[in-house]
Order: sequence, then C-alpha cells, then structure tokens
Amino acid sequence: MISRRSLEAATAALTGAFGGAVVLSSIENGIGWSSAGVDAGTFPLIIGVVILGGSLFNLFQGALQDHELILGWDELKRLGALFVPAAIYVGMIPLIGMYVASAAYVFGTFALQSRLSMARSLIAALIVAVSLYLLFERMFQVSLPRGLLGEASGF
Repeated sequence: MISRRSLEAATAALTGAFGGAVVLSSIENGIGWSSAGVDAGTFPLIIGVVILGGSLFNLFQGALQDHELILGWDELKRLGALFVPAAIYVGMIPLIGMYVASAAYVFGTFALQSRLSMARSLIAALIVAVSLYLLFERMFQVSLPRGLLGEASGF
C-alpha cells in the first residue's frame, strides 16, 4: 500500500516545509548584526537551514530506498484507530473545551478501544478532567481552553 520511499519523501517534504517557513520568518525578523548585537532572526535562520539540509539529505536517502511496502491495510487501520480519535479530540477542544474534550477522549479510548467497562471508563474520564482542572487552574493558575460550551455556561 505505502512504500518506504514514499514515506521518506513525504516526511522530507513536511520537514522541508517547516524549515522553509522558519527561514522565511527569520528573514522577516532580521538576520545579521545590529547595534544591539545579533538580530532576532539569525539563530532561527541557522536552525531553519539545518532543518532544510536534513530534509534534503532524507529526500535523497529515501530516493535510494526500494519500493517495499511497509504499511499495508492492516497497519493503516491501526494507525487510523489512533489518529482519527486524536484528530477529533483536537477539533473538539475549541467547541467543548479542554476538560470535557479530554474526558470524552479518555472515555472513548477506554470504553471503545480498550474495551473496559463503562463504569471504569467513566471514572477514568472524570479523574482526567478533574486532574487537569486541579493541576492547571489551581496549582499553575493557567487557564486551559474552555471552548464555546464553557463560555456559554459561564465557566
């Protein structure tokens, strides 16, 4: 289904795009020396160039790989079983907030994927939500996103 060569090329393209974005934003911030010393974009520019160089190296190394399949349908299904719920979780945070989304994610993961009992899954979900609240809101005094649901309920 998916060969090693195509995975190497896709990874090199993603890291190369990231490196390119770092280089472009560094140039906008200013590179070189100013009266105050090194400009803000100099160090990120160097890091971006290193990332781009590594991406090109990986692209050429990947081109030398054979076309053996490393991800078949079974592996893609397992990968999807991990990725799809995580993507839904991240997408739900702006709507229902971090606490409710985290509780729903833990509940779904425990009840549906791990096949734990509903009671244990619900207890674990509540423990996660309360722990996140106590740790971030009370101990660190950092507000996590409450989402539209939290804003509508006045939380």
